This record gives sequence, C-alpha cells and structure tokens, in this order.
Amino acid sequence: MGRSRRTLPEELLLLALDPTTGTTAQPQSLDLGLAGAQLVELALAGRIAPDGDRIAVVVPRPTGDPTLDCALELLRRRGAPVRAVNWIGGPRLGLRQTYLSHLERCGMVHAVAGQMCGVLPTTRYQATDTEISREIRARLDSAIRTGVPPDPRTAALAALAHAVGLGKHLYPGNEGRSSRSRLRDLIRHDPMGGLVAHAVMDVQNGVAAQPRRSPAPSGRQAAGGARSAAEPARGVPMQPRHGSMARAVAH
Repeated sequence: MGRSRRTLPEELLLLALDPTTGTTAQPQSLDLGLAGAQLVELALAGRIAPDGDRIAVVVPRPTGDPTLDCALELLRRRGAPVRAVNWIGGPRLGLRQTYLSHLERCGMVHAVAGQMCGVLPTTRYQATDTEISREIRARLDSAIRTGVPPDPRTAALAALAHAVGLGKHLYPGNEGRSSRSRLRDLIRHDPMGGLVAHAVMDVQNGVAAQPRRSPAPSGRQAAGGARSAAEPARGVPMQPRHGSMARAVAH
C-alpha cells in the first residue's frame, strides 16, 4: 500500500478533530472506530475478508503501513477467523494517540501542550492543513447530497462516522437531522464497512459477542447434534478499555 493515500483511520480521526478546540469528538467510541477502520483498510488492501460475522486473513503480506501491519499480524496469529465484535471490543491502548502522533509527523496536525486543572499535562491537536479535512468532509457531503452511491472507501468512512456518533458533530442541530439520517443510510453501500460499523455499535451497546444461531432443530437432531448454548464463542473475549494515557489527550 502506497503512502500517497490517507488511510481510513487517519481520515476518521481528521473528521473527528475539532478545528477550534483541538479535541476529538466522541473520544471513547472513536477508539472503537479506529480499530474498525483498520479492518476496513486491510480489507480494501485485499489482506482480510469477511467470513460471516468474522474476519479472515486471506493475504498475510505486509501493506507497508506499520500500524496496519501490526493489526494484520495480530489477526494472522489467531489462526482462525476472528469475530469482528470481539476484535473491536478488545483493548486498543494508545491507538488514538498513535494515529495523532503519525498525523503530527506527516505535518497534518501540530501538537499544543497545555494543562488540565493546572496540574495534569494535556495535548491538543490543531490541523495544519484544513484543506485536507475539507476534502474528506466534501466527499461525505457529496454522497449525502446527491444520493449517488459512493465509492467503497467513502461508504465505509460514512458507516464508521455514523457508528461512532460523529453525525451530531458533523451535522448538528435540527437542521442536520436529514443529513444524519442519510449518513446512516450510506452504511448499506459497503458490506465490510457495514459489518464493522455494526460491530462498533454492538460493542458500545454491550451486545454479547455470540453468533446468530438458527432455530433449534427438533427430535433426534436436537438431541444428538445441537451445540450447547453454553459453549463459548470462538475469538477473543471482550475486555474493558484501559484508562487514560500518561500523556493525556484532552477531550
């Protein structure tokens, strides 16, 4: 994967960054969204593919992006397809800070040091090139306004933006209600983006990471072949998220 194109996690983070305050909107759900955006980006790169509600590695070759390749390697080590909701619900300590630092190194944002309550060090991030953020936003606006099916990348970005709750940040108030509704509807235009977006929302809603089951068979079939409902789902159990980092990012 060449570095001439911004990745979905980078674009999602730039969308969430408030140009006035230097803080990120929806910081807790954004962490989930960034983990989901990595999955979509790897799928767009042909490295992984959906397998029902699971994610399977199909080409383990590195992409050239260190952060994405770290996620790809972790998925590869699992050996078997991983349930999307389990992967996104797992700990992702420092993922947002990793991408903020990357954007700073690329010159797209600059860090502004400060203090919280006059004691705790904080860092806010201001965009250095607002044209980039405007271009990303314009793609969403165009898809919402025209109703023309967007490209898979834009559709996935819209799905993730909706899933993490950026709709009210991007299209606030009563006047933005129809735009928020259309943003939600764009989720149907990309299957992988839709799978990941629903997984992000499931984690936020505390939905158990259990596979959808068919109606229980009757008679001998039920007695002999049905899987026990108590059998745990494969994959990584959901874990609570960790607390704030030593170098806090102000929300």
